[in-house]
Amino acid sequence: MTCALARLRIVALVAAAALALAGCGFHGLYSVSLPGGAKLGSHPYKVVIYFTDVLDLVPQSSVKVNDVEVGKVTDIRLSRAGDNSGDPRTNGWAARVTVEVNGDVDLPANATALVKMTSLLGEKYIALQQPGSNPSTQKLGDGSTIPITRSGSAPEVEDVFGALSLLVNGGGFQQIRTITTELNNALRGNESQIRDVLTQLTKFTGTIDSQKQKIVDALTSLDRLAKTLKGQTSTITTALDTVPDALHVLSGERDQLVGALDGLSKLGTVAARVVNESGDQFVSALTSLQPTLTALTAAGASLPNALKIAATYPFPIGQTTTAIKGDYLNLHLYVDLNLGNELCGVNKQLCHITNQVGTLIGASG
Repeated sequence: MTCALARLRIVALVAAAALALAGCGFHGLYSVSLPGGAKLGSHPYKVVIYFTDVLDLVPQSSVKVNDVEVGKVTDIRLSRAGDNSGDPRTNGWAARVTVEVNGDVDLPANATALVKMTSLLGEKYIALQQPGSNPSTQKLGDGSTIPITRSGSAPEVEDVFGALSLLVNGGGFQQIRTITTELNNALRGNESQIRDVLTQLTKFTGTIDSQKQKIVDALTSLDRLAKTLKGQTSTITTALDTVPDALHVLSGERDQLVGALDGLSKLGTVAARVVNESGDQFVSALTSLQPTLTALTAAGASLPNALKIAATYPFPIGQTTTAIKGDYLNLHLYVDLNLGNELCGVNKQLCHITNQVGTLIGASG
């Protein structure tokens, strides 16, 4: 009797506990707050995050900022991820994750979210991060949404092992082996030629390195020329538009140009023959002309001065206009008939007669 009463009491207690939990809205162990979790403070705010894949993330998982726990995951469900971003990932289904974050956490409204692992085989958590550039002036707050375009997940261990398996099993290693084998076959027996090629290549690169400054100067000059040509674009365009017409004219005058060039060729042949045949006579003529040129050089300024007054003979320079009066010409002559000095040396009698004549003329004058 006593044992039956004890069993009845236990059943009653279990039933009462079940009714109490049902009345409080119990939804499984995920709805129970775990000890030692993040401190949400007195005014936490909720943020909705959309993911294409949350892996094995579960409610009560941590929410971290810079590896510091600042919140927890409260709900995960399947939902449409449609928004106005135009991203094709927003057209299908997505994981809708609701998190609670400590109210003291200050993040821009365009913050990003990633599903990460605490270690290689550790538990999952959500990391909230600053945007890579252009942070928003608005703040992340209660009711904010992080769309699927600003969320993602870190690579899983399975993904790393899968990529490694693809590389090892018939992947990159096999290709590297094939390349190495073919390279050995190509180089076998040609070691000296390959060595010579490498030596020449070393010299070539050394020469290029020593001429580096000249190459830079050439490229700089080429850049300057390109800028100059760019500034003369209209002129170059006009010239290129004119070239076809000029070529058309040259094409029409082709026969004349060919004839002129042919005649010039014949003239050159004749001139060469004349120069070759008359070379000695030409040199002799120049040799004969040398004394004359020497005398002209010795004359110096006398010849130009004589030529200056030659056009005015017999009138003095500057008096030509005063000598011409209308249709007649005035001429004043001073004649020295005293030839005594010239004739006395020839004949004394002629000298005496000349002196007498001069005396008579002077007396009559």
